[in-house]
Amino acid sequence: MLDYQGSGMSVMEMSHRSAEFVEIAAHAEADLRELMQVPDDYHVLFLQGGATTQFAAIPLNLTRPGDPVDYLDTGSWSKKAIKEAGKYCSVNVVASSADSNYDRVPAADQWQLSADARYLHLCSNETIGGVQFNQVPESAVPVVADMSSDILSRPVDVSAYGLIYAGAQKNIGPAGLTVVIVRKELCGRARGETPTPLDYAVQAEADSMSNTPPTYAWYLAGLVFKWVKEQGGLAGIQARNQAKADSLYTLIDGSNFYHSPVESANRSMMNVPFTLPDASLDKEFLAGAEARGLMNLKGHRSVGGMRASIYNAVPQTAVDALTGYMREFERERG
Repeated sequence: MLDYQGSGMSVMEMSHRSAEFVEIAAHAEADLRELMQVPDDYHVLFLQGGATTQFAAIPLNLTRPGDPVDYLDTGSWSKKAIKEAGKYCSVNVVASSADSNYDRVPAADQWQLSADARYLHLCSNETIGGVQFNQVPESAVPVVADMSSDILSRPVDVSAYGLIYAGAQKNIGPAGLTVVIVRKELCGRARGETPTPLDYAVQAEADSMSNTPPTYAWYLAGLVFKWVKEQGGLAGIQARNQAKADSLYTLIDGSNFYHSPVESANRSMMNVPFTLPDASLDKEFLAGAEARGLMNLKGHRSVGGMRASIYNAVPQTAVDALTGYMREFERERG
């Protein structure tokens, strides 16, 4: 943090144009490409502004005013992306699970796809509802995926997508960095009014440095990529994550006290919501959890109950501590 490899400077102090940082950036990109097996015909961009900024950048780069686009509505983040895209193009909501409180991915035979959409957008994992896509939908147009909360949690066939984007703060590193993986042929189409830092072609030409990037977050992301490789790559990480999720869902499904609000086919490995039989017990449950060092378990207000976020950095021991407490609480209050 204070002295990068004897340079006398922190990475935070370096020019992003310096030889030291250019090397840091190149290694981070190479490691991410290796981990995700990114084909050569894709750009990998390290940008800023969060995934929310990409809600606007995507239609600005891939459409013209009035163009039709298809969006799947499977939760809070899908809904936000739909609202933002509506400012720039004609959004067709292919299918929605809002009527069942976002407890599933709508079955493909319910989708109403446009005949001439420019792309199909989805959120691969909804953090609030704990709903996750388990396969890439078949599509005649480029599939665009917000993978902010499950990127690097499992292997992904990048070639099946036209564009993948992800805020870093779940599995990559500190907030402030956003990764965009985009097929090269989709670049160079930005509208004239597109802000220059949001133009994928401009950023690709400048190696993601058209404007000053979030250098320290980029550096830390590179360290995380190396750590993921040490865990056995994405296959190794997936095995760890599946074991954590299985231990939680097994307890929930085997209990008459806890309940999962998500259809089993679409349950997330990253975010596990669950409810207690009586909401009046929630406050007591949370107080006992925090007393044991189990933090941030309160569910989103739109869902209620609890939510355990078990991202890559959460060890099995933490999940074991949670399941142990859940059994103890059920014995005492069940």
